[in-house]
Amino acid sequence: MIEQRIPDPVALVEATIDGRSVSIAEGSTVLEACQEAGADVPTLCYLETAKPINSCRVCVVEVEGSRTLVPSCSRVVDDGMTIETESDRVVAARTTIYELLASAVDLSLVDDETVRHMERHHVDVERFAGGHHRTDQVKIEDDLYVRDYDKCIMCYRCVVVCGEEAQNTFAIDVAGRGLHSSISTEYDITLPESACVYCGNCVAVCPTGALMGRDEFDMRRAGTWDAEEQTVTRTVCSFCGVGCNLDLHVQDNRIVKVTSPLDHDVTKGNLCIKGRFGYSYLHTEQP
Repeated sequence: MIEQRIPDPVALVEATIDGRSVSIAEGSTVLEACQEAGADVPTLCYLETAKPINSCRVCVVEVEGSRTLVPSCSRVVDDGMTIETESDRVVAARTTIYELLASAVDLSLVDDETVRHMERHHVDVERFAGGHHRTDQVKIEDDLYVRDYDKCIMCYRCVVVCGEEAQNTFAIDVAGRGLHSSISTEYDITLPESACVYCGNCVAVCPTGALMGRDEFDMRRAGTWDAEEQTVTRTVCSFCGVGCNLDLHVQDNRIVKVTSPLDHDVTKGNLCIKGRFGYSYLHTEQP
């Protein structure tokens, strides 16, 4: 007879979030507690499949007794903690962060969730107009994806998934300092010459369009990209037996992009070069 081990009970901590009492597992982050309480806390650099990055600070909240606002994605909940997610101080900080970002980079292609939060915080993208802008040309070095640093907010998501959190390729990292820092390959060599294996996981996690699949980039440039007309179909990759789930984005009966769900046990949003980009053969007109 096989003995079944009963899991150890999970210790709970109590917190008060926007006046509401919440019980959550010990060791949970403030962000997780806020989500449990239904608080609408914005994030940019946060990835649910990776350790906290702590670079954007739009997820800050006010904790009673803390001199400064704290990043909710990395701060662990203490028992008895009192948290405010929409205080005047918090809202002002988030608004200013968004406006400073808008002064330096092109936010025209940020994800829908970020657009919603910017509208909710009444962000004036022209408030700090005339700030430092990168004027890099779009880097097009292959047929798979492009890099547009004018849209890069230095959230480090791409660096994280290229490293030990996912791919373990370490093809990219932060180069330079201050306003002149950027994401770069070693010695700024081209992607084809670098250690990049073209998994495209960096593209998948970019929240601003700084990294983009070549098909999407070409269609946007031609004015034919229409996300509202696209259908998304989930399937299983047929290139090997791992069982990665694929979400096929289809427009005009053609696959234009492939993604993978973050909540899938196998992929956690990650794919290899075949799964993410190996669909062009489906469109061939050869018999």
